[in-house]
Amino acid sequence: MATDGNTPAMTNPFQLKHYNDTKRPALKFVVNFKEAGKRVRKFFSSKIEAQTFVQQKNIAFQNQGREGIEFPSWLRIMAGECNDLLEPHNKTIRDATEHYLTYLKASAKSCTVSELSVQMQAAKKADGASTSHLHDLKCRLKRLCADFGDKNVATISTRQIDEWLRDLNLAPQGRNNYRSAIRSMFNFAIKRNYATTNPAANTEKAKVVNKAPGILTVAQATALLKACKSDTAPYVAISLFAGLRAAEMDKLDWSEVDLDGEHIEVTAKKAKTAQRRLVPIAKNLAAWIRPHVKKNGLVAPQGLRKRFDAVKSRAGLSDWPPNAMRHSFASYRLAQCHDAAKVSLEMGNSPAMVFAHYRELVKPKDAEQFWKIAPGKR
Repeated sequence: MATDGNTPAMTNPFQLKHYNDTKRPALKFVVNFKEAGKRVRKFFSSKIEAQTFVQQKNIAFQNQGREGIEFPSWLRIMAGECNDLLEPHNKTIRDATEHYLTYLKASAKSCTVSELSVQMQAAKKADGASTSHLHDLKCRLKRLCADFGDKNVATISTRQIDEWLRDLNLAPQGRNNYRSAIRSMFNFAIKRNYATTNPAANTEKAKVVNKAPGILTVAQATALLKACKSDTAPYVAISLFAGLRAAEMDKLDWSEVDLDGEHIEVTAKKAKTAQRRLVPIAKNLAAWIRPHVKKNGLVAPQGLRKRFDAVKSRAGLSDWPPNAMRHSFASYRLAQCHDAAKVSLEMGNSPAMVFAHYRELVKPKDAEQFWKIAPGKR
C-alpha cells in the first residue's frame, strides 16, 4: 500500500496460508485476521475463494483503516444509537458501561431478600435494638419475604416495591410503616454491597390525614380507675398520670418507682428512644399507687390483657381508643402546664410532635379535674 512518505505504511492484517488437517481434508486455505479486537480464522476449500475474501477485506481496510476494519458495522451502529439515547442525559457510553458493570458486580455477590432479612435482623439485635422494634421488623419483613424471598436483592425495582405496598391495602400510616422498614433493609443491603441503589427510597408515601388522638374524658378515666382491683390499679394509674408507653409499662419494675423522690425512672434499656428519662409523680398518682408499692417486681400483673379487659368492661368502656391512657396524659398534662418542651421530656417525644397532636384537645377546667382524680373521689 502506497504512502506519502510521511505516514508509515500499514501492514496487511489479512494473512492467507495453506491449511492441512486430516480431520477436515476439504479445507485447504486459512485467512488469519482480527475483528472487533479478537483473532479470527476463516477457512476455505479453494485458493480463489480465499483470495477473493482477502481482496474484499483489503478494500475495506484501505477505505476505513485498521481501526475501521476491526470495528464492525453492527458495533458502530449500536454505539451510535446508544450514544444518541444517552446524550439527552449528558451521559456517555463509558458512563453507561461503568454503571452496568457495577450493577453486575453487585448482582454477582448479592443475596436473596430472605437472606438479607435474616442478616439485617441479626445485625439490629447485635446493635442493641429494642425487643419491640425487632418484633415489628420481623413481622413486616416476613410479609415482604413471602412475595420476594427468593429474588436477588440487586434486581428488585422501585416499581415492584411501589405496587407491592399499594397491594397491601393498609391504612396510609400502616403502609408507610412497611415502606420505612423496607427502606431500612435496602440501605443495609447497600452497606453490605448487595445492591447499588435503594428501590424503596423513591416509592410514593401514602398521604396521612392526622386525626386528633382519642382520649378519655375525666368521667371515663375516673370510672376506669374505680373499676380496678389492687392488681391493676398501679398499672392503670401510672399509665394515666405518668404517660408511659405500653411497652415501657410492661417492663417497669417497682424499684424504678421512687415515691420519696417523686419520680419514675424509665431506663434507656426500656425506653423506645433508648434514652433515660424521669417522669414526675403527681400527687394524685402517688395516692393511687402508695398502697400497692413494692421494693421490686413488675408493676404490670401477670395475665394483664385479660385483667385489663375486665377492668374496661366493668367501667363500661367498650369503645377504647388506641393508646388512650398515654394520649390522655399528654393532653391533660399540656393543658395543665402549657409547656410542650416539658411534656415532651416526660413522654420521650419531640416538642413539635407534642404541640402538633395534643394542643387544645381539652379545656383547662377539665385538666384541673383530671389531676384531682384520687382514690375515694368521683
